[in-house]
Amino acid sequence: MVRKLLIAAALVVMATGAFLMTATTANAQSNDKIIVSGASGQLGGLVVKGLLAKGVPAKNLILVTRTPDTLQEYAKQGAVVRYGDFEKPDSLVTAYAGGTRLLLISVGLGKVPRPILHGHAIDAAKKAGVKQIAYTSWVALSKDDKTGLGVDHSATEELLKKSGVAYTFLRNSIYMDNALAAGAKIYAEGKATVPPSEVKLGYISREDCAAAAVAALTTPGHDNKSYDITGPEVVGVADIAAAVTAVTGKKIEVVQPDPNAKAPPPFIGPSASFASGDFQKLTGRAPTSLKTFFEVNKSKLTAAKS
Repeated sequence: MVRKLLIAAALVVMATGAFLMTATTANAQSNDKIIVSGASGQLGGLVVKGLLAKGVPAKNLILVTRTPDTLQEYAKQGAVVRYGDFEKPDSLVTAYAGGTRLLLISVGLGKVPRPILHGHAIDAAKKAGVKQIAYTSWVALSKDDKTGLGVDHSATEELLKKSGVAYTFLRNSIYMDNALAAGAKIYAEGKATVPPSEVKLGYISREDCAAAAVAALTTPGHDNKSYDITGPEVVGVADIAAAVTAVTGKKIEVVQPDPNAKAPPPFIGPSASFASGDFQKLTGRAPTSLKTFFEVNKSKLTAAKS
């Protein structure tokens, strides 16, 4: 009897310890100050909404943008909104002050090479004492393809690896908006032509990319790891046409390529043609399918005129 009581007592102590450890981890995570670069952009805006929806207090957000006036609704909720410009490194040092985690959203092409601009952000984050940088990279790097889109993203990943700051690479695939644009054209014309040497892609919705970023910033275990953020399947022209028909009811003629035709260079290389389960590992749910995305955006799908 005494032995049973001792065992029971030991189990209570172990359970209590596990609970306290979990609570401490959760509390530490909730006390982080999360910096969102480009918070007024399309992806950045979705991430901010996702963080708030997940229960991150607005006061724990540092929203950095070149247009602070556009984020005043979050400032009223308690978020810190600051000016920051990748072309002005000093502005980033000030903008990132007090932050512990950073979502570094890759910038668009411009006069200054992207790795240089990203380097400014990484240096500023180090000075601010940031302990994790999640970077929106490119999926083909997981196949060791450092050409095309991989050039700048590979260079930035190397900067992060050498920075000494824990990194999380969110290697995003092509946005599903591109498939939507193709679907709208197919719907308008009633015909889909499969290109020669077609490369199918694991399109991912921008909303899902935001969800992956939120998960990487708010849950533990992602230091120095890479995740391939793709849709649930690789998709080609015939698949897009089938989704158009499923959503709109319009029958689409699928035309196979002329075997004698010279194939144009593919939009994206074959190294980006795969689907991964990483999104579900990160978020606990399946990524959005093409058909579901088309259903949500049906008005855009059917708006184009032939």
